[in-house]
Amino acid sequence: MDKIIKPEPDPLSFLKAFTRARIAIGSVGTSIPTKQSLQFKLAHAHARDAVYSAMDSEQLAETLMQFSLPVLQLHSSAESRAQYLQRPDMGRLLDEYSINRLTDQITGDDVVIIVADGLSALAIHENILALLQLLIPKLLAAKLKVGQLCLVQQGRVAIGDPIADALNAKLSIVLIGERPGLSAADSMGAYLTYTPKPGLKDNSRNCISNIRPGGLDHATAADKIFYLVQEAFKRKLSGVELKDNEGLLGE
Repeated sequence: MDKIIKPEPDPLSFLKAFTRARIAIGSVGTSIPTKQSLQFKLAHAHARDAVYSAMDSEQLAETLMQFSLPVLQLHSSAESRAQYLQRPDMGRLLDEYSINRLTDQITGDDVVIIVADGLSALAIHENILALLQLLIPKLLAAKLKVGQLCLVQQGRVAIGDPIADALNAKLSIVLIGERPGLSAADSMGAYLTYTPKPGLKDNSRNCISNIRPGGLDHATAADKIFYLVQEAFKRKLSGVELKDNEGLLGE
């Protein structure tokens, strides 16, 4: 009876415990196994769906009312998803209706929170409530005045600058759906900007990425955001000069 020869285990298999990246998936001849090929195509389909997913602002606004903060529904100057994807610059600017609406909302708060669909509205629907339930109490306990919760359709990261500037807020937190990857279509990012105003570059912001249950969990993300908010107010800056040294203090 012929002896069954088992394939040698891939030497990179141990890395699967640390990442969902497609490693050590095996091979069949010069190609990959059928199962892994189909999984790749499914992940690609999920990523495409996330990019074209729509943020349900009405449902989100109703959900976020539990925080007893004003909720503003705004829109970028990109009129459609196709235009948003083809013209990133239009996703950084507000449309005329939103600009006019903000003129009556100036309150000069410490922090304004902007929630934008970005490249994955799915990420917002999956993560925003759990994160804000942890983050907002921290901000309020620190005696920071939290302003409006702004929901932005077809928004890019930089759209937080004109919004916060119009509201005369000292610091903005933009929570936005990140570009979907082939192992995660529900990843949300957080961008913090001190003294936000139109025209700032990306080096003026601090970014916390991959917020999701399978990445940076909500509790850890809320702690990191709150730490950076405190440091931004203490040092009166944000961006490349503001480092995340949490956990290193006292060493």
